[in-house]
Formats: sequence, structure tokens, C-alpha cells
Amino acid sequence: MPVLSRFYGIIIRMYFQQSEHNPPHFHAIYGEHVAAVSIKDGKILEGYLPQKALEMVLEWNKIHKEALLNIWETQEFTALSPLE
Repeated sequence: MPVLSRFYGIIIRMYFQQSEHNPPHFHAIYGEHVAAVSIKDGKILEGYLPQKALEMVLEWNKIHKEALLNIWETQEFTALSPLE
């Protein structure tokens, strides 16, 4: 699972496999916490993130929403800038 971005101890990854399922989402890892986050609406599809980490992930998602959807559709890896 390629790493799309890293910031403040959070790692953002996306699976690149034909078997990956919808809706479009990415995986956010923060310590022992892992969550699948919907790109379109920012909802947690599975897992858990502490509130502060979740807020940062959702802000990052807003900034990179178009690029994330493009990566999902094309399955072409592109590193994305971290949240600053």
C-alpha cells in the first residue's frame, strides 16, 4: 500500500489493487489507530482515529480531494504534500 503523504505522525495510504472496493477512500494510520476515510465526504468507513488526528486528516482530505479521486480512478501513485 503506497504512502501518499506523512504529517504530524499520520501516514496516509491507498490500496492499488483491482479488488479494492468502493466507495473511494484512503487509509489513515496514527500510532496503533487505523481508519478508512471516505474521500467524498470525509466519513470514517471503518476503524478509529483520535479526534485531533481525525481533524487534521479531514483538513488534508479537503485540500487534496480532487487529486485523491484522480488517484483512486487512475490507480497512478502520486505523492501529495503534507498538512502544514
